[in-house]
Amino acid sequence: MSGTEAPRPDYPWLLPALLAGGGEDRVRRSARDWVIDVLCFLLASGFGAFMLYVTGHGPHPAHHPPRLPDVVAGVVACLLLWWRRRWPVPIAFGLALLGAVSVTSTGAAAILVFTVAVHRRFRTVALVAAAHVASGAVYSAFYPDPRESYWVGLLWTLIVIGAVVAWGMFVRARRQLVLSLRDRAVRAESEQQLRVEQARHQERARIAREMHDVLAHRISLLSVHAGALEFRPDAPSEEIAQAAGVIRASAHQALQDLREVIGVLRDDANDGAPERPQPSLTDLPALIDESRRAGMAVRWENRIRDVTKVPANIGRSAYRTVQEGLTNARKHAPGAAVQVMVDGSAGTGLTVEVRNPLVKAAPEIPGAGAGLIGLTERATLAGGRLEHGRTRQGDFRVRAWLPWPAA
Repeated sequence: MSGTEAPRPDYPWLLPALLAGGGEDRVRRSARDWVIDVLCFLLASGFGAFMLYVTGHGPHPAHHPPRLPDVVAGVVACLLLWWRRRWPVPIAFGLALLGAVSVTSTGAAAILVFTVAVHRRFRTVALVAAAHVASGAVYSAFYPDPRESYWVGLLWTLIVIGAVVAWGMFVRARRQLVLSLRDRAVRAESEQQLRVEQARHQERARIAREMHDVLAHRISLLSVHAGALEFRPDAPSEEIAQAAGVIRASAHQALQDLREVIGVLRDDANDGAPERPQPSLTDLPALIDESRRAGMAVRWENRIRDVTKVPANIGRSAYRTVQEGLTNARKHAPGAAVQVMVDGSAGTGLTVEVRNPLVKAAPEIPGAGAGLIGLTERATLAGGRLEHGRTRQGDFRVRAWLPWPAA
């Protein structure tokens, strides 16, 4: 079921066409509407026949309009009930005119007043009710009942019309409440599906950002080792074998990482799969050793007493900052010495800095600058900030500050 489609009821034939999804202007009746219309027709016909009998019999029969025109008017009024949902207001006013000269149309008139009260606003209902009260007043004036006064008959007309209007407005309010609750439920379901979809896209973007950092690091290592083999073809066989092994292992790991990110971004088949372990500050020494084995001169300075106390999300962002800084140094400043510094404490924040001298030579590995953009976004989402650019000393520096809440 889509987010914009209303849930179908189990038994739609038991509901009015309005509640079953037809709307106010729906013409086709539901099974329940057919049953109600038949009952209304029979009820109006029976009540008209009853009023015709009561007003014409008894020890003191009331004044009565001509029989044949009254019966014809009653039959017409009952037949008009079949179109009461399509044109309730015009038919109601028409029956108000018939009611001024016909007693057999009384039942049909009451049903029309009820229909108008259910399907129209109060102003229209009040006009229709006033028209039928006036019709009853005219009928009592032309055909008075000798058993009761004129005002008593008019009072009974007001009571009956008021009760019918109140009942119809109650049914209208209940239907509007049901429709409001149904629309609210459909809207809530649609919003929930939208939130789930947004969360899925955000998770995919996060995974893609993580994989970008990992793949850039792996591929830069591949380039460094391959470049060493290219410029030193006469190296000892042991060094060549060692470099080839590193290239093979890095390529295998890069392919594995690429397979994972493509699988996640392609479909949702692995939504329930366990997430791969994420790095933290405790993994920084291994990252730096890996860069040193690739031939980089890295100076590592850790000013944090216990890196295990750093929150996982902050440590992961710091790790990715150092990883991207080392990758950029391999790309744009090959052979330059790199300084890595991590400092901070709980309550003051965590500072990560990667610095390397600028090299005028063209970079060996092309780059698009997406890594720094991703780091800036990562630091901003964590509540911190990231600065990168050339310093007064002529170095290129990447400096990130991340919030570290007090314990």
